[in-house]
Amino acid sequence: QVQLVESGGGLVQPGESLTLSCTASGFTFTHYGITWYSQAPGKERDVAASIGLDDELAYYADSVKGRFTISRDNAKNTVYLRMDRLKPEDTAVYYCATHLGGSTYWGQGTRVTVSS
Repeated sequence: QVQLVESGGGLVQPGESLTLSCTASGFTFTHYGITWYSQAPGKERDVAASIGLDDELAYYADSVKGRFTISRDNAKNTVYLRMDRLKPEDTAVYYCATHLGGSTYWGQGTRVTVSS
């Protein structure tokens, strides 16, 4: 079955960096894009970044453009979200998701807290 497992969240201070990982299984990873979503406390889940079949097909929300970098390692079935110059407003649970066969599959999420 399709599985997505996120890792790498934690507590950091403003200005620091984190790299999140999303490891996939149960489908042909190289055939599908992956999207990272963020859900801040009390807010809706929004797209943070997404990647197509290679690193050149990347999209970023305006709020993270220039600070976050999404990439994929097809040999490891993993998509990364490198988050630099983190801000308190980046505090959220981050989920990765993929869309296949008319369904959306989600990971369990990883929490990122940016606080001094």
